[in-house]
Amino acid sequence: MRRIFFSLLAGVLVLGIVAAPVAARRAGPTIVETAIAVNADSGEFSTLIAAVVAADLVDTLNGNRQFTVFAPTDAAFAKLGLNAANIGSLPKADLTNILLYHVTTGRKDSGAVVGSDSIKMLNKGTITPSVMGGSAYVNDSKILAVDIKTSNGIIHVIDTVLLP
Repeated sequence: MRRIFFSLLAGVLVLGIVAAPVAARRAGPTIVETAIAVNADSGEFSTLIAAVVAADLVDTLNGNRQFTVFAPTDAAFAKLGLNAANIGSLPKADLTNILLYHVTTGRKDSGAVVGSDSIKMLNKGTITPSVMGGSAYVNDSKILAVDIKTSNGIIHVIDTVLLP
């Protein structure tokens, strides 16, 4: 009986050790949960959130993979005449391509971003970081806020929607 008990106890401990790193990666809000929280406070990401939902990318951006997201504000989408109410009217394939042009794999903090010559995005395109007049840019979009850390990546806020 004691042998069975200790065997079960050992199995539980091994399972706990193996599962702990997965649980640790999920500590804290994900990219999507962080965008929703910021939106609740400032209203800056309602169009982006609506776009991610319309493109069926919520599960991808809530997953365990690490991503860096260049998140356009509502004002950035407004430059294109887009808002939370009409973003879903874009063809899903086009919307997905545009959104994936804002996401790259891995956690790239601001130093890694501006230190890169180019960054490959999930839609297979590339963006070009630069620094001009003391401000950081990706392509023609100014980076407004940097290094917003989430459990599965980093968000950098940008002022213009990146178009592939």
